[in-house]
Formats: sequence, C-alpha cells, structure tokens
Amino acid sequence: MVIDKESCYFLGKIVRTSGLKGDVSVFLDVDEPESYAELDSVFVERKGALVPYFIESVQIRPNGAVFHFEDTNFETAQALVGSALYLPLELLPPLTGKQFYFHEVRGFEVVDAEAGDIGKLREIWDNAAQPLMCIDHPSGKEIMIPLVDDFLVDVDRENRVLKVKAPEGLVEFYLEGGQE
Repeated sequence: MVIDKESCYFLGKIVRTSGLKGDVSVFLDVDEPESYAELDSVFVERKGALVPYFIESVQIRPNGAVFHFEDTNFETAQALVGSALYLPLELLPPLTGKQFYFHEVRGFEVVDAEAGDIGKLREIWDNAAQPLMCIDHPSGKEIMIPLVDDFLVDVDRENRVLKVKAPEGLVEFYLEGGQE
C-alpha cells in the first residue's frame, strides 16, 4: 500500500535537533498537542515521498514536542531537520455538528439562505485573517465567503451540503462581476 499526501494530514515539521542523542524538536500544527503524546509512528516527507518512522519517545513541550525516532543518532536527526510530518486521515477523530476538517467538505454543495444553491466548495483557503470558502458557481464564477461561525448555518454530511448565510449582497457582488 502506497501512502501519499492526499491520504494524510499535515501534523507538523521538524524544526531542529534537540541535544546530541538524535532527538528532534517538532512544531505540531494541531489544536491539542497533548493528544499526540502516545504516537508510535509518523510519516516523514523525504525527497517527495512519505517514509514511515517509528517513535521511541515523545515529550510534549509548550511550543511543540521532542521526538526520538528508532535507530536515530545526531547525524541522522540533523538530516531530518526541515522535514514535514504526516499522519493518515483515518487517525483524525470524527467531528460532529458544525465542526469539520477542511479536507472533509471539499466538493460539498453550498446553499445560501437567501441565494439558494451557489455551487460546489472547491477548497478552503486558510489565511492569516480568516479561512475563506472558495465556491465554484455553475456560471463559472468564483464566490468567496469567510468561514466564520456567524455565516455557517449547518453541515449536512449525509447529503454533502454546507448551509450558509452569506453577508448581505456578497453573493450578488461575485455574480455580478464585482460591479455595482
């Protein structure tokens, strides 16, 4: 079985070595780092491929973690610095209600409370200010709606539908080419 990035989620990145025994400091890009204290393996991106690495120990720290991989010394740890870490998507705990993982809702129909069906969710851009839903309207135009709780009404996983209440005039703005 081949593991690729599409079947995994980004866990974090090895930022530097830690000590002289082969430990590495890891930035964990997760909401609850402590839930990863019992990891026994991760996939490390090496030359474009995901390679499994088995973990001997994990120490959760305030700004990430320190991992010690099996059969790793200082030199092999140095070679891993800068590498991205991944875990299989099936290890993510299922979310319910209005909570979801960005990858989970790609392709969902987006239905606005006022405008009705406004298209399929192509992707979510996670920028510094706030995530944006990028929606492909049937007309070929792109609609972008901020992904904030006030605009998200419901997530219907069974029917693959996101129900939203976009700010007044936003959908029309995109459909009319941004002109008033």
